[in-house]
Amino acid sequence: MRRPAQIKPWLSTQEMAIWVNDAPTKETYRHRLAIWLTHIGPFYAQRVATLLQVSIQSVWLWLKQYNNQGPPGIECKGSGGRRWSYLSWPEEQALLQSFYIRAGKGEIINVKKIHKDICNQLKKEVSLDYVYRLLHRHQWRKIGPRPQHPKTNIDNQALFKKKSQ
Repeated sequence: MRRPAQIKPWLSTQEMAIWVNDAPTKETYRHRLAIWLTHIGPFYAQRVATLLQVSIQSVWLWLKQYNNQGPPGIECKGSGGRRWSYLSWPEEQALLQSFYIRAGKGEIINVKKIHKDICNQLKKEVSLDYVYRLLHRHQWRKIGPRPQHPKTNIDNQALFKKKSQ
């Protein structure tokens, strides 16, 4: 069995304890705790992974990052996220807000209308899948017509019902 991992002395034991407790997020705390557990006792990476409920590869990665770059090496941001987009987030919100206003006036909005307006704004053709992903990204649910028209006059409807019979 391989021996426990070694941690380079970037921080003293007291500084490391403070560093671990000052973690801004749960994920960062977990990374720092893996370093701390490896530092204070001769814990194997497999034991640390079991205690933290993460994979062994993750523990080895965090240890490598810490040994190579020190405490800032653990703070690196993940590689996920939205890298390419036709519209920025505020532009998408403004576009969807215009549809919300139009729907409030009684206009029936569907994906084809949204698709057409997006293509006009971008001056290029995009797929319908892009429209559905945009709506999902902004937590829009299915857009449907109102049960009543906003300019409905209930008195006129009641009068019509009385006279028509």
